Amino acid sequence: MSESHDNQHAHELTNVPDPAVVNDLYADPGLPEHQWRPTDVDAHAEKRAERQVATLFGLSAICTILFLVSYFAFDIGDDPDVVGGFGASNLFLGLSLAGALLFLGSGIIQWARKLMADHEIVEYRHPAASSDDDREATLAALNAGLEESGIGRRPLVRNSLLGAVGLLGLPAVVALRDLGPTPSQVEKNADYPGAGLEHTLWAKGVRVVRDVVGTPIRPGDVEIGDLFNAEPETLFNGGEDGEPLEGLALQVGKSKGAVVMIRMAPEEIIPGEGRENWSVDGIVCYSKICTHVGCPISLNERKTHHLLCPCHQSTFDLADSGRVIFGPAARALPQLPLAVDEEGYLIAQSDFTEPVGPSFWERG
Repeated sequence: MSESHDNQHAHELTNVPDPAVVNDLYADPGLPEHQWRPTDVDAHAEKRAERQVATLFGLSAICTILFLVSYFAFDIGDDPDVVGGFGASNLFLGLSLAGALLFLGSGIIQWARKLMADHEIVEYRHPAASSDDDREATLAALNAGLEESGIGRRPLVRNSLLGAVGLLGLPAVVALRDLGPTPSQVEKNADYPGAGLEHTLWAKGVRVVRDVVGTPIRPGDVEIGDLFNAEPETLFNGGEDGEPLEGLALQVGKSKGAVVMIRMAPEEIIPGEGRENWSVDGIVCYSKICTHVGCPISLNERKTHHLLCPCHQSTFDLADSGRVIFGPAARALPQLPLAVDEEGYLIAQSDFTEPVGPSFWERG
């Protein structure tokens, strides 16, 4: 039975069609005769197409410049400029940006249709894993494509394309202004305490109070190993005018003024340079806002005095000036200098000496 099966298999193998015979039986239909484009055979047509492409890229650049002009030229405040019943700013910003993209895309299409190589190719299927020969062939094809595109020998097309694409990035840069005012602008125009990114409600003499309840804290109220959340008393008794904080001022004050406090043995503290008097009887105070992306920190390893951010596991050493010992955070936690007032309550010596929270452009 086995011998019969082997004979049958051998017979099947010997009946595999010969490729040469198949080619004779089925004629190769081939490809239709190549139709040359005018730009392939006429040097004047080629130059004309090159100028057309450069013109389209130039129009794209002009539209980009018009976008920038429109951004600054039209008012959008209480008395906005109007054209044909539409806001002039939005109208011209939209038209100019659309024109920049349209002309740029049209120029690239025109370039591909009239100036790039126009040859029919056949691509055979191959295994998913590329061999060294295939990779070499791919690199050769890429180099050939660059050569056939003519970008190296058509400086007019190349330079106009680079100019149009380069200018197209400017609207994005200019539009970043609409993300909001800079920290200096906020602080200049704000009418509430602690405005801006560089300052908080903390100031010299402001009492440290427990979060939520707002009760002041004496050093004797805190046991070694205790960690708790705190806020500036200003959140509860109002600003300098005594008026309670409400709305935006209250939310901003809470978000930036939140701190964590911990008490440890004074000999465990490694004070940073100039911070020798920032703690009181082993009590240290740090911003509760992670310097990575601003998550609230609250996970404490009591024995090591390490504070862990639950979002991305950045870990800070509270015994060593809030130094980063693990995770993606790039800066230590800002430390609040502490003191004691005449009544024995914990107070701040000043505001934080650096901005709290994650990085921003203007931060040094």
